[in-house]
Amino acid sequence: MDNAALTNYLEQKKFPIVTKEYKKYLLYEGIQDHHVYILKSGVIKTSVISRDGREFNLEYINDLEVVSLLKDEYSQFIDAPFNIRVESKKAELYQIDRVEFWKDINQNFELQIYVKNYYRERLLKSMKRTQQMLMNGKFGAVCTQIYDLYDKFGIEFQDGVLIDFVVTNEEIAHFCGINAASSVSRIMHQLKSCGAIKMHDRKLFIKNIELIKDNIIF
Repeated sequence: MDNAALTNYLEQKKFPIVTKEYKKYLLYEGIQDHHVYILKSGVIKTSVISRDGREFNLEYINDLEVVSLLKDEYSQFIDAPFNIRVESKKAELYQIDRVEFWKDINQNFELQIYVKNYYRERLLKSMKRTQQMLMNGKFGAVCTQIYDLYDKFGIEFQDGVLIDFVVTNEEIAHFCGINAASSVSRIMHQLKSCGAIKMHDRKLFIKNIELIKDNIIF
């Protein structure tokens, strides 16, 4: 998504920057907060907790992007819709008073377009993810997550693509709604056996992205 309007806005304003270390939480689901957070650098993960205590991962974010939903423009405090946790060594986030942010949006046409596109993309992404989760099964869901990692963290080499980010089988399971990390381990073993992936210094290396895509219903 084109974030030029957001970049220009942040450059014009001198908002405070919050720094969080690896595995530290910025927000917890359901806790009230009166700020909007925009990722400046690093990697964060959003997730929710089910009533029985299981964690379900939503997405990794590693670009300049609003990472806390904006909701309405009138409420000074809102309940955080999900957990936000740092997954890189550290992450820096712009911290903006949410009422002030909405006032600025209403006075800036380019920022309004950005927010509309932001919500449109979030909706489309959510619909697509739901479709893939329902139609792909466990094997396809894991391949879908690997493809998402390829899209976000992939570095191309002559013999394949390195996912330059350490992701455990347990984390992949939480993205796919799979209860046991051992199920993901079996699927990963199958993908290694067919020549789709290998491991390199605890990181995924995709040898054949087409074999991954063959198992995804786009």
